[in-house]
Amino acid sequence: MTALLEVSGLSRQFGGLTAVKDVEFSVAEGEILGLIGPNGAGKSTIFNLINGVLVPNAGRVVFGGTDITGWPPYRVVRQGLARTHQIVRPLNDMTVLDNCVVGACFGRDDMPLAKARESAREILDFVGMADRADTLAQHLTIAHKKRLEVARALCARPRLLLLDEVLAGLNPTEVGRMIEVFKAIRGRGVAILMIEHLMQAIMSLSDRVMVLNFGAKLAEGTPRDVVDDPAVVEAYLGDPDIARKLMEDR
Repeated sequence: MTALLEVSGLSRQFGGLTAVKDVEFSVAEGEILGLIGPNGAGKSTIFNLINGVLVPNAGRVVFGGTDITGWPPYRVVRQGLARTHQIVRPLNDMTVLDNCVVGACFGRDDMPLAKARESAREILDFVGMADRADTLAQHLTIAHKKRLEVARALCARPRLLLLDEVLAGLNPTEVGRMIEVFKAIRGRGVAILMIEHLMQAIMSLSDRVMVLNFGAKLAEGTPRDVVDDPAVVEAYLGDPDIARKLMEDR
């Protein structure tokens, strides 16, 4: 498959702390790559380096054949790379619809307002939030705020979507609904790079999984390859029986 995102030699230090060290990976067109690892492993820092919130001390980020290393986020999203945030960030005093209109206006297609509103309504229907279009974002439950976070990112018309722990804090029913949304997003041809601690979701959705530990890549491969890796079990999964059960449920 053709590489959509190529990350090579990516490193970032904060003073004397190395948060990300010489990380290399790629995401293909239409692929789902799961990114896992202990808290503090550098997962969200990698997202911030990819979408321009942080500038790497070393390494390159190439997206769609263009070197976007160090580009500011507003330029990155116009290239077709959008993200969600681990801590949801809705525009609380705006409606759900207008939150999504913002995503469409400042996304890859640079939509005018009327077209942005039309696109936003279509995306809200796609993620199952059409009935909340006129609700102020501040009045949503956490589950619906997370769904809005995904919808707003989708309104930017990304080729690659970065999902940062979207399932955290959701009940099993809502997790199941969100997993179906992710599958539908992939069905539209959008590639996904997802950080998630809910291993059932990672294993059921991912084509490949990359494991970070102490800022460096510990392992990468198919879900089965990863859960069979003793180093991954020791550093993250903790119990070989859990790893085997994850694969049985896949």
